[in-house]
Amino acid sequence: MQYHDTIRVGGKLLNLSSPVVMGILNVTPDSFYAGSRQQTDDAIARRAEEIVEQGGAVIDVGACSTRPGGEQPSAEEEMSRLRQGLSVVRRVCPDAILSVDTYRPEVAKMSIEEFGPAIINDVTGGTGRDEDGVAGIFRVAAALRVPYVLTSVQPSMREMLLTFARDVAQLHALGVADVILDPGFGFGKTLDQNYEVLSHMSQLQVLGLPVLAGVSRKSMIYRALGITPDEALNGTTALHMTALLQGAAILRVHDVREAVECCRLWKMIKESEVSE
Repeated sequence: MQYHDTIRVGGKLLNLSSPVVMGILNVTPDSFYAGSRQQTDDAIARRAEEIVEQGGAVIDVGACSTRPGGEQPSAEEEMSRLRQGLSVVRRVCPDAILSVDTYRPEVAKMSIEEFGPAIINDVTGGTGRDEDGVAGIFRVAAALRVPYVLTSVQPSMREMLLTFARDVAQLHALGVADVILDPGFGFGKTLDQNYEVLSHMSQLQVLGLPVLAGVSRKSMIYRALGITPDEALNGTTALHMTALLQGAAILRVHDVREAVECCRLWKMIKESEVSE
């Protein structure tokens, strides 16, 4: 099933007729990959400009590390970091499409109300359900009319499809027009399960929604190869091409230039298949 090629983020359109790159901008002191941490205004500005200059279509701003064992800041601290980061990014890249990486409804609401429409990138799949079984962050996405990234913490494709189908139906019923699916590599999965999901990721296309793949420099790469996150660019690129061949529409990455090149080569492969 083919999904709709464009996603609306406020007055901007994100064209997904060919895969695009989402560049990571972390305003945290403790993200698992040290190279992605940006805390001063100058560093945030440089990173935002770098993402755009290297061809990134979306800037994903996060202020709460989701690495295993990481210390979670309070909601107030997360908001303070995001206010700093988003204000700088909006100033230096006013036309960029933004994504806010948070699982807290109040943080997502603040970010969008104060800094304008952005994709909500929630790695938890919607925690904090009410008596009706609806996540608070689902209601925020619906009320503010912004796209929502629905992440799976399920360990198998079968369980993932079942929960995705249920939650997508709920999001659409609430009025969320644009839903992006994220298989959640590294979340609720063993090393082997990550690769099992990646190898069957094309099955998600049955839901008719764009898929985001976030494998960049993750433990499924550096643990498998016995290296560090700093050494994981080559493995990341290899898995990016695999994800594209499995139907990924968005790559969420630390290394934008390399991922954009990967998307260009994927496009050449696809165009050559059509011309035969």
